[in-house]
Amino acid sequence: MNKERLAILGAGESGVGAALLGQHKGYEVFVSDFGQIDEKYKNVLLQHEIEWEEGGHSEARLLTAGLCVKSPGIPDTAPIVVSMQQAGISVISEIEFGSWFTPAKLIAITGSNGKTTTAMLTYHLLKEGGLDVGLAGNIGDSFALKVIREPREYYVLEVSSFQLDGIRDFHPYISVITNITPDHLDRYGYQMELYTRSKLRVFENQTEADHFIYDLDDPVLAHEIDPDTMRPQTWPQTLEKRLEKGGMLNENQIEIRTNNTELKMNTDSLALEGQHNVKNTMAAATVAQLLGIRKEMIRQSVANFQGAPHRLEKVLKIQHVQYINDSKATNVNATYYALESMKNPTVWIVGGVDKGNDYRSLLPLVREKVRAIICLGMDNTPIVEAFGNVVDLLVETYAMSEAVKVAYKIAKRGDTVLLSPACASFDLFDNYEDRGNQFKAAVQSL
Repeated sequence: MNKERLAILGAGESGVGAALLGQHKGYEVFVSDFGQIDEKYKNVLLQHEIEWEEGGHSEARLLTAGLCVKSPGIPDTAPIVVSMQQAGISVISEIEFGSWFTPAKLIAITGSNGKTTTAMLTYHLLKEGGLDVGLAGNIGDSFALKVIREPREYYVLEVSSFQLDGIRDFHPYISVITNITPDHLDRYGYQMELYTRSKLRVFENQTEADHFIYDLDDPVLAHEIDPDTMRPQTWPQTLEKRLEKGGMLNENQIEIRTNNTELKMNTDSLALEGQHNVKNTMAAATVAQLLGIRKEMIRQSVANFQGAPHRLEKVLKIQHVQYINDSKATNVNATYYALESMKNPTVWIVGGVDKGNDYRSLLPLVREKVRAIICLGMDNTPIVEAFGNVVDLLVETYAMSEAVKVAYKIAKRGDTVLLSPACASFDLFDNYEDRGNQFKAAVQSL
């Protein structure tokens, strides 16, 4: 084992970012990918003369490393990861590695749903408020790459449970958990408590000088979080109660109380629609308030924010039918929020790789709002079984162009066509962005 040798498992965005940071910091770097490396990333590795392999792992060579950075997509149960850990090699995530080499204050945002929107909105508020801030993590560029290419005083990081599984000393100044609902359970042996434990790691290294923001209305968080035993200062958010501190809703007014300051905003002024986005806005505004952004600037920035792509994104209105791209809804809870915010009769496009979904929570909303269902996936059985008797019309399709054409035929004047799959995308698409882009292209070609 050589302390100066850094092994990188997986040559995607986070792996290549970690490789470049490792090289920059004087490590001898070797990148190993079990699959094929994307040309874009291969070119970066060649350009920087970083050694790599694809299509398998050279175990003997990897076991000479002193440290390993693992891409979030690789499970801890992968044989090479098990071998490295058994050899005493520390296997960490790229957000852990990146955090070693920056003095910046970190704002880490996680949650089953809403973390992308909350991270983007938080970044927008801090940037508009004049802070020297970057955005990275599970969104856009890798954190490790930003540390060398774009040093900042603050970073807003969207972090997933998979990234948190690989932390050791990762220490955010402000951490946020938007909510915890069943997701990625296939990676956690279908045990909700293991997935929950991963999410809660976001604050495990925080101290009394740090801050933690969470949703008090979320049953899992309400059960898991005891403010009296927490090291960081806690700032709960709620739409249902009156609190001494934190974020709350008073009729149609958001009130946020932190450290002797109070911010009030009317919900009508928010750029984002839906109850879930009231929560996301509360969390982002609380971060901004804790970092001293002026109240007027927070109100102004919240009102002019452009939402995340593929998240309730209005595409086009064709013959009085609104088409909405919510491809980022890769689990049931995200789709629940989408259906909840629908005001018109809805033609719902749903399906993909089912991650052990329980669709029962959607039944009341489907009965109330959905006129027809278009299944889009290689195996639509779970959706047909869940909703076949609930709607009058259910059609199975196996390509996005086909799904959109069927929706166009079915939809009536005043309807909404909503792509909100509640599933992962990997059966028919590269990722949720590819799925959303194909939806937009199909709609535009109508």
